[in-house]
Amino acid sequence: MRWYKRKSLQIAAAVGSMAILLAACSSSGNRSAAGGTSASAAKGQGVGGSLCSWAPGTQFYGGENSPGTPKKGGTLTALGVSDVDNALDLNIGYLSYDYSMYELYNRSLYTYPSVHCQQTTPEPDLATGPPTVSSDGLHVTVTIRKGAMWDTNPPRQVSAADVILGLKRACNPTDPFGGTGDFSDVLAGYSSFCDGFGNVSTTSASAQADYINGHQISGAQVDPKDPLTVDFTLLKPTAYLEGVMTLPPFNPAPQEILQALPDSSTVWHYVYSDGPYKIATYNPGQSINFVRNPVWNASTDPIRKAYVDAIDITETGTPEGVFQQVITNSPQADIAWDVNVPPTDIPGLVSNKDSRFSLVTSGGPYYIVWNTASPNNNKALANPVVRQALDYGIDRSLIQQDAGGPAVAPPATHVLTGPTIGYTPDYEDYPYSQAKAKQMLASAGASNMTLKFLYYSSSATLAKNVQTLQNNLSQIGVKVVAVPVTQSDFYSKYLYKPNQAQSGYWDFAIAGWTPDWFNDAAKSYFIPLFTGTTPTTSNFGLFSDQKLGTLIQNALAAPNDSAAGPLWNQADREAMAQAAWDPLYVGNFAKIQGSQVHNCVVAPQLETCSFANVWLS
Repeated sequence: MRWYKRKSLQIAAAVGSMAILLAACSSSGNRSAAGGTSASAAKGQGVGGSLCSWAPGTQFYGGENSPGTPKKGGTLTALGVSDVDNALDLNIGYLSYDYSMYELYNRSLYTYPSVHCQQTTPEPDLATGPPTVSSDGLHVTVTIRKGAMWDTNPPRQVSAADVILGLKRACNPTDPFGGTGDFSDVLAGYSSFCDGFGNVSTTSASAQADYINGHQISGAQVDPKDPLTVDFTLLKPTAYLEGVMTLPPFNPAPQEILQALPDSSTVWHYVYSDGPYKIATYNPGQSINFVRNPVWNASTDPIRKAYVDAIDITETGTPEGVFQQVITNSPQADIAWDVNVPPTDIPGLVSNKDSRFSLVTSGGPYYIVWNTASPNNNKALANPVVRQALDYGIDRSLIQQDAGGPAVAPPATHVLTGPTIGYTPDYEDYPYSQAKAKQMLASAGASNMTLKFLYYSSSATLAKNVQTLQNNLSQIGVKVVAVPVTQSDFYSKYLYKPNQAQSGYWDFAIAGWTPDWFNDAAKSYFIPLFTGTTPTTSNFGLFSDQKLGTLIQNALAAPNDSAAGPLWNQADREAMAQAAWDPLYVGNFAKIQGSQVHNCVVAPQLETCSFANVWLS
């Protein structure tokens, strides 16, 4: 999943989001564990709660601020600096902030609960229970809860057909979901359906509706005996299917949405709600307002408590301004949405054990992605030797310092992060060496390069990264030119557009990634990040390597996790050997809310807490 977070990656990624990690588990990389803190020190409590075993290291955790009896009522005011990525459309959002909105109005078959240390374990949401799987693992059924309704006029039961519609819309030719590779190779007929969809007009809603209504996914059908049951047919047994079904393509969509193009300025008018809130108004880049959905029934929703009556999101702030308003408990600033605590303010919040503050690991890395399709510098970045040289020439400890230091941003040295199957912390491919970098660049005939660094200017950490990389790389004869863009455009208008990479508009960028599910999630690193082309994957640098592709397929074909683990480890090593990208540090989130906000359990896939579960005192 990305981040602005994550698309995403997304996934997804505000590079200013951090967490202080302690070392109960092994850290990423082979340096001192999570910045050198002893394992014994990590066994205690965090800022406001216990440490969670799912972290790649462990983390200070706080911010729940949950004493007292939950109350209903009030309006939650959330402040941000940017917009959602997909105009509040359904099924196609692949950024954490899209996910945090879906939580309010577009329920999943399975999702993650707002329960401390359970935020990475999927539970039934619209589904009545776990998937029912046949003895051969190839047939899976999921039944939707009776009484889960769309707020149409009159209200209408969410159905199996709506789930199939969501799957179909996800691979639309206008703006498809970026992680279809997570399941397109296991859901029978999905690839062929999407291949055909790719030939349909990108600008005609009626043409897309005709294709959707006239073509079927052979592996996703309404059960002939029950309109609330979806029958899935798989090409191979898939142990991680429940994790995949937390993703937006498996969210239901109402038939009315076909009247508008995906990600269009009008699509939100056709977005009906099956969650506790519905969209009242949406002014792109300005504000989003949610009110209660009158047809939502709490008895059909085991995940959301819906304590507050309304949610108002303002998108026009600045990072420092948002932080200052929230930290002073302003009644007009209950919580920061897409803004993270500035790294310089983290130590004081930690030392004070501030219950309004959360530091939570994302489970994935921040990394430099190299644009292998760039025509700049005589296509130098297409040469793995050049990419390897650059990896040697970047002092990652300086990048970590920009983010608050190794205790805040623990080093990452390869693709996978713990505890993902296939991860091992026993090697580092590119220890810092200016001499080696210069020698390799000279041997590749790539001295005196000029590289364009794409970044979004609202991030204080990325602004520091610009200066750091300019100074650092100048020492090996590489000039860095800053290319600032807005946070909302960073992925959607640049990284996700292959023509921008091919034109040489950018040469490298810093992105972040959260796996699309957890533990057995190596596939959700390698398929989106290293295969295919954007926008249907997150292979922003258009990287391709035949050996890596073979290793990925071998790992996918493994019969169980024990067999897959060593194969994913080989894939990890091959990706690093080819210098597909340069891991920097484990991505983490530093979040703040006012003292009036309670039960804010930060979830890595949302990069915030579920607004449908907080309450106001």
